[in-house]
Amino acid sequence: MRFGFVIPSGDAADVAEMAAAAEQAGWDGVFVWEALYGVDAWVSLGAAAMRTKSIRLGTLLTPVSRRKPWELAGQVATVDRLSEGRVTLSVGLGALDSGFASFGEVCDRRTRAELMDESLEIMNGLWTGKPVSFSGTHYKVTPCDFPTITHVVQQPHPPVWCVGALGSQKSMARALRCEGLIPQVVDGGGARQATLEELIEAMPAINAAANGRPYDVIVEGSFDEHSPAAWFEAGATWWIESLWDAMHGPDPVGAAMDRLRSGPPAIA
Repeated sequence: MRFGFVIPSGDAADVAEMAAAAEQAGWDGVFVWEALYGVDAWVSLGAAAMRTKSIRLGTLLTPVSRRKPWELAGQVATVDRLSEGRVTLSVGLGALDSGFASFGEVCDRRTRAELMDESLEIMNGLWTGKPVSFSGTHYKVTPCDFPTITHVVQQPHPPVWCVGALGSQKSMARALRCEGLIPQVVDGGGARQATLEELIEAMPAINAAANGRPYDVIVEGSFDEHSPAAWFEAGATWWIESLWDAMHGPDPVGAAMDRLRSGPPAIA
């Protein structure tokens, strides 16, 4: 199992400082979340790339429906080059209560899913460095000869982790086309992370669909409340530590830095 930390709050310089501290303390990855308006995730990850050498850098997560796929593809590729191949893109529909309606973003779940599917196809094409043609419901792309830097370090492209709703054939099919699954369940209360028992039940089908190829299963939690070892035994490959309560505390950056410097959890 590999261990990451999702930074609850901080400016780009703070993210870079925390990433350097996390690398020194033995964490495998640091991740940032994408706000509708706030500190730019990809500027922050670019700053972190310049301060680190080995730790993985990524988002947790990027609501793809509100991003232009060619712009997002360029940001991911830029950080992939800066980090010499250490970037991971996590994608999902996003949380509506984070301000989607306030900023006029698409709120309909089906439409957001369509936008994500089309965006992922376009980005995968752009990352090849070859001209892209695409015609979908929401996006149309024709080949462009304008000179630009197009290559990515990781081949065929940086890994994409995707939210998959257990029990939803379409959602899981999308996630299983990617390089990792963030397992969730959609119920009357909205979307939530799958429970340990729900993941255990789903893992045989996930492993069968992966068909032997490297495939990550990513879970998030607090070490004080959950056991990474139990999730590892269930089949998870990444444990992402979260400290969301720190966002409302007096010093969220300091709290996160203290946790990072103490190092990742150990599983026997």
